[in-house]
Amino acid sequence: MQMVLIIFTINIVYVTFFTIRMILTLKGYRYIAATVSTVEMLIYVLGLGLVLDNLNEIQNLIAYALGYGCGVIIGTKIEEKLALGYITVNVITADEDKRLPRLLREYGYGVTDWSAHGLEGNRSALQILTPRKYELKLYNTIKELDPKAFIISYEPKAIHGGFWVKSVRRGRLFK
Repeated sequence: MQMVLIIFTINIVYVTFFTIRMILTLKGYRYIAATVSTVEMLIYVLGLGLVLDNLNEIQNLIAYALGYGCGVIIGTKIEEKLALGYITVNVITADEDKRLPRLLREYGYGVTDWSAHGLEGNRSALQILTPRKYELKLYNTIKELDPKAFIISYEPKAIHGGFWVKSVRRGRLFK
């Protein structure tokens, strides 16, 4: 039973590192990802060695597989807490008096807005850039200010220029 718990735990740790390393790689943190992968491989070889040495016991294989699944869940939860990178949020609102973009700017968000025309008439379109750690706060703020707002978000691949990016890099956002 002790071997099953060891294999299970090792695989949770390995896959958690694997998941975080993949996310770091995708976000462009290649040197941190390389460091994480070194630890990941040490854990992987240790865990796989234990399973292969005890291959005749099915409970070890089951522990390995369950640990893998739990590691994926834990790794993604950790990444959600880290909230690396930025998110761009596009908002379409019937608020033509520009109250929504003005209030969002007062809260510290970088907002570009322009007039648009939709099926039901004139609209205001907004594009908002924010660190991912403020994503849910931004959604809630928009919904409070305009419950009927249409919201779409995505992660930008590259960001260059603008006063807002300079403010974020200097740590001045939302203070």
